[in-house]
Amino acid sequence: MNPSANRLVAYACLALSMSLVGSYVALSKPLVAAFPVLLLGWLRFGIAALAMLPWLKKPAAEAPMTPQTRRLLFLESFFGNFLFSICMLYGISLSNAVSAGVVMASIPAVIALMGWAMLGERVAPRVWAAASCAVLGQAILAFSHAEPASDTGVTAGANLWLGNLLLFGAVLCEAAYTVIGKKLTGSLGPKRISALINLWGFALMTPLGLYLALQFDFGAVALATWTLLVFYALAASVGTVWLWMTGASRLPVAHSGIFTVMLPISAVLVGVLVLGESLSGLQLIAFAIALAGIVLTWNHQGTA
Repeated sequence: MNPSANRLVAYACLALSMSLVGSYVALSKPLVAAFPVLLLGWLRFGIAALAMLPWLKKPAAEAPMTPQTRRLLFLESFFGNFLFSICMLYGISLSNAVSAGVVMASIPAVIALMGWAMLGERVAPRVWAAASCAVLGQAILAFSHAEPASDTGVTAGANLWLGNLLLFGAVLCEAAYTVIGKKLTGSLGPKRISALINLWGFALMTPLGLYLALQFDFGAVALATWTLLVFYALAASVGTVWLWMTGASRLPVAHSGIFTVMLPISAVLVGVLVLGESLSGLQLIAFAIALAGIVLTWNHQGTA
């Protein structure tokens, strides 16, 4: 495959991965209402583990895992699956939607900086400009989308400060997930990485999930909710991770990070097209700025 086609495939995988994340986040409201959050996470990893059992088998051509690879797999799941969920959920509970959107808009820049610090990747001015577009676009999107609800549920003082700190912890977890994933793709295939980090996520969630499961009335859950849960599990733990690892293996980390901009864009589009929410002119400006970052990334010809 020629370099341009290879890059196009990588960009498509990353964009689809983040778009799928935004979609299932927007459509997961009924699940959060039906299940406790930590039980929902445990069920997600359990369902995905069953679906990915064939992916656990070591390919004949793959070298045995080194102790470093095993450590990276654990850290990938710990930061990207377990700790990210905890920081995000509890951060939002202590903060507000506007603060959450603005803090999470820093993901592309943090990923680029972490890739430079940990992997020694060169971050060219064009990529920094693209990261800036992503940050600015998502910040405007967060403010504009939150305007109608600005008078609800705002926590002040120390709780707001702690909430924002936890949200930035989620940003660091997402950045670490991206950087560690780049390292893993050098020794393992995307399918096996997806299956192994999901298995670690299931193990980490089991103590809390099992405790909640023993007290939960599963018979009260509607069939439609179970169907949505299966979709959520397969999308969150199988589809998005495989797509991300496939794309990330072909690009520098700084390029991969730009595509996190697709997450809020996808979530808002699902809100407008599926949930019937309105889209303001300011949000359209945010979309244009954010998408400009992807154009800059595509035009950048640098390598890791």
